[in-house]
Amino acid sequence: MKKKLLRITTSSISLDLLLKGQLAYLNNYYDVVGLASGKDLLEKVSRREGIRTIELDMKREISPWADFRSLLHMIRIIKKEKPFIVHANTPKGSLLGMTAARVCRVPHRIYTVTGLRFETASGLLRKLLIMMERITCRMATKVIPEGDGVKHTLHKEKITSKPLKKILNGNINGVDMEYFQRTAEVRAQAEGMKKEAFTFCFIGRMVKDKGVNELVRAFDQLSKVNPDIHLMMVGPLEQKLDPIEPDVVEMLQKHPAITFTGYQPDIRPFLAASDTLVFPSYREGFPNVVLQAGAMGLASIVTDINGSNEIILEGKNGIIIKPKDKHALYEAINYFVQNRGAVAEMAANARLLIESRYEQKMVWKAILEEYQGLEDK
Repeated sequence: MKKKLLRITTSSISLDLLLKGQLAYLNNYYDVVGLASGKDLLEKVSRREGIRTIELDMKREISPWADFRSLLHMIRIIKKEKPFIVHANTPKGSLLGMTAARVCRVPHRIYTVTGLRFETASGLLRKLLIMMERITCRMATKVIPEGDGVKHTLHKEKITSKPLKKILNGNINGVDMEYFQRTAEVRAQAEGMKKEAFTFCFIGRMVKDKGVNELVRAFDQLSKVNPDIHLMMVGPLEQKLDPIEPDVVEMLQKHPAITFTGYQPDIRPFLAASDTLVFPSYREGFPNVVLQAGAMGLASIVTDINGSNEIILEGKNGIIIKPKDKHALYEAINYFVQNRGAVAEMAANARLLIESRYEQKMVWKAILEEYQGLEDK
């Protein structure tokens, strides 16, 4: 009889996107159960991965009373399921999951630390977020940083004194190299949107923390002196929690050299229609989009933050610039336009570098080995 593995994320979107394929793979060795909020996507995950899922309402934002009710509900679920391993990622799901698993005396409680929200917070909120991370790590029996940058931050901020070791070269799920490639179908879709101008592509939420304000303004400045450029902005506009500036919203919607697509379920044609990825985020754990762009054969301009500065090797498959710096971003995109031969060389290296370090099945196997190493303990 297979031992039970409970995988927890705050939202079913994370369970669906971040762990795609991994849950089905692990289900060959464990009785995998997924737990998250969001019924519709949980049903999709259950069908695709061949696992059982459980819905539990959790709020992404800090909400003491709702969080307490979620914790009590999670304790009841864990007592009933009796898992051998509880493995959580995403902040709220991990805090509640590790705490509930500790209360229920689950023998193995694994917390994978991805993006650290406190890095871009200040004041009382920063202190609260750090405290939450410390509690989560304390409740876990094993803490896995998604990359070296996250590991360094956990040590620097004295979040935990537990031993920290990333899985392989980092990242939570690796890259599906078969999916992220320029197939005939992808090339055909890209053909209809490809511009003659040198095209930069950003993929992510349109929020301040992703560097959208700096990117759009730097691009606008360069487009006034070099009209032979284009910017493709792919992702949802989110103006509630971390809004971008009104002038940037207007440029997204009206700038003649910017294409704003909104959310897209398949980003491959947009990457294939572009010449490079620009990802000027303020903070990340280990950004999947940079891995995916590399798998599609694109060089990248990224900021010197956790994850991005591990995926990109300076001058090999892209360049790294200072975050929150419009001037540095302007200089970088201008360099790419003016030095297309160097960009082509970096792009030629990109897929091979990603495949050798982050191929998906290698990551899955390494995670399985982590689990199996617990069975004699």
